[in-house]
Amino acid sequence: MSEARAAVEPAGTDTTVPAASGAHQFWRRLRAQRAALAAATVVALLVLVALAAPLLTALEGQDPTSYHPALIDSARGGVPIGSFGGAGADHWLGVEPQTGRDLFARLVYGARVSLGVALAATVVQVAIGVTVGVASALGNRWVDQLLSRATDIIVSMPLMIMSLALLAIVPSSVPRPVLVTLVIGLIAWGNIAKIVRAQTLSLKGLDYVSAARLSGWNTWRIACRELLPGLAAPVITYAALLVPINISVEAALSFLGVGVKPPTPSWGQMLTAADVWYQAAPQYLLLPAGALFVTVLALTVFGDGVRAALDPRAASRLRIGTGRRDKTGKTGKTSGADKAAADRGADTAGNSAGSPNSAGSPNSDKEATV
Repeated sequence: MSEARAAVEPAGTDTTVPAASGAHQFWRRLRAQRAALAAATVVALLVLVALAAPLLTALEGQDPTSYHPALIDSARGGVPIGSFGGAGADHWLGVEPQTGRDLFARLVYGARVSLGVALAATVVQVAIGVTVGVASALGNRWVDQLLSRATDIIVSMPLMIMSLALLAIVPSSVPRPVLVTLVIGLIAWGNIAKIVRAQTLSLKGLDYVSAARLSGWNTWRIACRELLPGLAAPVITYAALLVPINISVEAALSFLGVGVKPPTPSWGQMLTAADVWYQAAPQYLLLPAGALFVTVLALTVFGDGVRAALDPRAASRLRIGTGRRDKTGKTGKTSGADKAAADRGADTAGNSAGSPNSAGSPNSDKEATV
């Protein structure tokens, strides 16, 4: 892995392991999980749609902010004219009630905001959590106590309440997507810091880390060259599970009115405006709600698949049986008859060993003497 790891290998050991073997094993385990592959496909399509939002709306000939009052029936309170919310060749999914803005354009642009905020907030959480966790594990007693107590305070803070309080007092001139990203990232890094600290404490006692320390490496070099590669699996696993949580938090904040503000499209902000139109224009509520449900479900399934693929014990636990390993190295189950016969043989051996005519008894000694 590195110079320090090679220093503790036996002299006759062949350490020529392909560098990509870990990646190959990960992909092999991930390909074996069909649900995770299907979820990864859905996530890739959602990301592609979010990135290609300008191209898709250009193909439709619409944009997410233009009003179309001619498509609204003002006599009915602003309900879109036509069936299915005014869906047609010009507006693929129909238009919004009251405003007439194109629903397809707002939905794909909303994917950019929701996914972008969630991914950026996850990056902030991982960066702060890894830094604090590694510094706490490698620092002295006072540094560890200080950072651990700060992490406990962050973990105990309710995310939604603190986010509502912070977003409510910040001026509206600050870009809301950036603000929501920072608020989520700066409040919810405590759990990953605890995970990284515990993993670092277990890694720093290994032989190759001790060899690096004896070689004169400083703490920064040991952390970067020896500890961070070992932290990759748990950090990636937890980060994959953080993304759907952050999407739900952003949608909830926008739904409560303190997140992304109109006219910037967001799935949570669309749900806020659709709560009074679920009967007159149900597609206005069902489309962003369905997009949120599919995205969170796909990311959750994919994160669970990543966790299983990165954990080498996950597959082995599924293959562990209750059989007994015999002398040839094969594992087989012992039948009831065989077990009973073995028990009778053991009892017979025990009785013969304890009988007066056994080899260890006084009578047997006399017979041997004669």
